[in-house]
Amino acid sequence: MLGKKVVIGLSGGVDSSVAAYVLKQQGFEVIGLFMKNWHDTTGVLKSDCPWLDDKFDAQSVAMKLDIPFHTVDLSEFYRERVVDYMFSEYEKGRTPNPDVLCNREIKFDVFLDKALELGADFVATGHYCRKDTIEVDGKEVYRLLAGSDDNKDQSYFLCQLSQKQLTKALFPVGDIVKPEVRRIAQELNLVTAHKRDSQGICFVGKVDLPVFLQQKLEPKKGRVFVVENDCELFKRDWSKALVANPSDEDLDKLAEPYDLHPKYGKKVGDHNGAHFYTIGQRKGLNIGGFAEPLFIIGTNVEFNQVYVGMGQNHLGLFRQVLFISHDEVHWVRPDLALEVGESRRLSLRIRYRQPLQNGIIYSREKGLYLVFDEPQRGITAGQFAAWYQADELIGSGVIN
Repeated sequence: MLGKKVVIGLSGGVDSSVAAYVLKQQGFEVIGLFMKNWHDTTGVLKSDCPWLDDKFDAQSVAMKLDIPFHTVDLSEFYRERVVDYMFSEYEKGRTPNPDVLCNREIKFDVFLDKALELGADFVATGHYCRKDTIEVDGKEVYRLLAGSDDNKDQSYFLCQLSQKQLTKALFPVGDIVKPEVRRIAQELNLVTAHKRDSQGICFVGKVDLPVFLQQKLEPKKGRVFVVENDCELFKRDWSKALVANPSDEDLDKLAEPYDLHPKYGKKVGDHNGAHFYTIGQRKGLNIGGFAEPLFIIGTNVEFNQVYVGMGQNHLGLFRQVLFISHDEVHWVRPDLALEVGESRRLSLRIRYRQPLQNGIIYSREKGLYLVFDEPQRGITAGQFAAWYQADELIGSGVIN
């Protein structure tokens, strides 16, 4: 690839550091670009390194690899496109995934534009995923593939990328397993070789979520209700969705979140705002005296109510069908999109690092219905579901 210029997003972590090295070895002209996307420490846990430390580490790596280094401040874009979206979704009682938004809106959009201004032919990141090219009807089509390291596959975080974005994208460590990445960094004596992987919100870090959200969302005292495992609400006949060609009516009913109401439960405590909680959450309730831990099984932000169930296998935590409206569906491979009336058996995932689940996607007039072979724990509105054909991520959508 002599003569081709690549701008690598140097984050100050080991993955992007080794990605830059791999690109140099492949003959690319490499430029390191550090993104300053967030510098407000409200709610950010002190144990995380501030962005300035990350910048110094990224700069050190660039010097070691003898590549040019630049910094760009994208914090206004990040606030508008990612953080404000987060606040809006939590206010509605939904649980967004900011990392997916960050990749779609920042790394492969605004950052890509900045890279092109520097004369880049491609942009690269340290994501553990792969890309290849095939020909469909005489046209080049890009495939987004899972990373070779099953324990670190990050294709889910890129589930909203388009063909146009993939045209310019490179993932240099997608074929390398994490221990090998660490070994290479250590052999090169890079400052990031033993640095901990970043955790929490993309470019923000690990946060105390209620404190972080209180920048925009006011605390509001409400009631917590415990709902028993044998509540009639949870007695759904999932078999109706597992038959060949289930009816729209059955899919609609089974995809609905549980309609929780105080009449089904018993008040056991108070909370500081229903919008601070998400389905499946255990920590943050501070309610004791039960034989098993309490988990959030539902919230109602309109009436500021939180519903919990006892035990990690409470029926209220599980559903087998979810719905995605057509306007929230994104096909990484538009040529594989389902037409209304079609269905396809695929592998499905509703969160990062979840093992792929077997299921069928039905395309109907209202949108897509994802029917899993087995009940899924913690299906949450606002999260992204992604679907795969073998090891290729072909589409995704926001869960209703």
